[in-house]
Amino acid sequence: MKLDTTSLKLFVRVAEKGTIAAAAEAEFIATSAVSKRISELEEVFNTPLLTRTNKGVELTAAGIALLNMARSVLHNLDDIFVQMREYSSGLRGNVRVYANMSAITQYLPGEIQSFFLKHPEINIHLEEKVSPIITREVASNGADVGVCALLPHGHSLETFPYHTDELVVVAPRDHPLAVNEIICFDETLGYAYVGLQSASAINLELIKASSQANRPLNIRIQVTSYDALCVMVEAGLGIGVVPRGALRPYAGGIGIKVIALRDEWARRKLAIFINSFESLPMAARLFVEHLVESSQKSSLESTDSG
Repeated sequence: MKLDTTSLKLFVRVAEKGTIAAAAEAEFIATSAVSKRISELEEVFNTPLLTRTNKGVELTAAGIALLNMARSVLHNLDDIFVQMREYSSGLRGNVRVYANMSAITQYLPGEIQSFFLKHPEINIHLEEKVSPIITREVASNGADVGVCALLPHGHSLETFPYHTDELVVVAPRDHPLAVNEIICFDETLGYAYVGLQSASAINLELIKASSQANRPLNIRIQVTSYDALCVMVEAGLGIGVVPRGALRPYAGGIGIKVIALRDEWARRKLAIFINSFESLPMAARLFVEHLVESSQKSSLESTDSG
């Protein structure tokens, strides 16, 4: 058997879906055909790639290595097709971007819009993920560009400075903390919290800060968006922490009190993560350059206005 892109694509699909049956359904082929392809790959490489369980499949160490390489190979082949096709269709490329909620709600919409004005032939495929997943996926070629909080991640990635956002406390108008304009995080730890999903960068910061204060963080309920968090806070279910910029769409129209935090970690740095700038497809390079330029311009404007 010769190694072919169909087998690699099916293997990646199985790894992403978690079961051979789900991968077969997604690719509109028989389950037995997918299973045969995987078995042939294992025979060619003379090593197990998957561990089959009653819940699905799990990648072996060899399977994880093949997944990373297969994604890279398939993406490079796609890029060749896209770049060659531009001569007839004008399509320059596709950029896979994973970003956290903070970047998507505060900065990326306007920056992507201005990018499209300069490069209307480039498509951006944007997905929201939590910061740890973003850096992991960029490292494994699951995304070209990652935009998220600048936190330790354990991967060998190139990093570019992005925006800095300010984390603030949001509380119901009748909450005891609502009489304050600025507080220390420690002062909030006696109250119930509305939190974001567990792996979000903000939740990780709050857990770290509460641990350093040697006091528990009482998360009563968790949600997956800033909108939902603010609605829960307004309903009196607890207090929360969000970036100040994420509240701009609701300025003056939401029944919560915004309270600044004195803590240094509340001034949070966001960053752009890539595997290697030199190895990026041209479309992704142009997008990274645009984000860096936009964030630098925003920083200069903030300095001048201050």
